[in-house]
Amino acid sequence: FAQTTVKEPWVRGTVAKQKATGVFMQITSTQGGKLVSAQSPVAGVVEIHEMAMEGDVMKMRAVPGLELPPGKAVELKPGGYHVMLMELKQTLNAGDTVPVTLVIEGKDGKRETVEVKAPVKALGSSKP
Repeated sequence: FAQTTVKEPWVRGTVAKQKATGVFMQITSTQGGKLVSAQSPVAGVVEIHEMAMEGDVMKMRAVPGLELPPGKAVELKPGGYHVMLMELKQTLNAGDTVPVTLVIEGKDGKRETVEVKAPVKALGSSKP
């Protein structure tokens, strides 16, 4: 019985030589817990990031985990929390599917893994 569900996952498409992109989704943990890590075969490094204002500057920084309140959907979205895929091994094109494994730590310290298949969406506009 999976305690954590993921809805509407997607990955922002990349262009050639681009080495990083974000994964976005809604995560709901019935019991509550914390997203502690993620992995994907397409990336050498996967981190949980947040966008935060520091003064007048929007900064992106890695966080050790993302709290998942019991039964409440937590949205990972552009400009907020997201999973960052870095050291990409290939270009991610619209229509591709990226497998991502999420590791959720429950209140009891037990960990569960959630396999997500995230479709790649095209970048907003790729025309120069």
